[in-house]
Amino acid sequence: MNKQDLVDVVAEKTGTTKTLVQAVLDEFMGVIQDEVAGGGVVRLSGFGSFDSKKAAARTIRNPRSGEAISLPEVMRPRFVPGGTFKYKVGKHGA
Repeated sequence: MNKQDLVDVVAEKTGTTKTLVQAVLDEFMGVIQDEVAGGGVVRLSGFGSFDSKKAAARTIRNPRSGEAISLPEVMRPRFVPGGTFKYKVGKHGA
């Protein structure tokens, strides 16, 4: 399912317009991105939480030349699923 499919399904299930659902979804994602980019955490009970985690600086090698390349420390976004989400996926998995 892609973003447009999600918009279509939510609009159908809620009886609202696709335009309204698209606007709400865009704002929802924007708020999460802004909060996590600012170092915050967004917790949605039962669904999961969005936060960021520090990835340490490291050195890698270019496979063609063997040259060492230094990568700086960076913050990476992360999603941790909540209990209800894990349970629902686990029930239908395996």
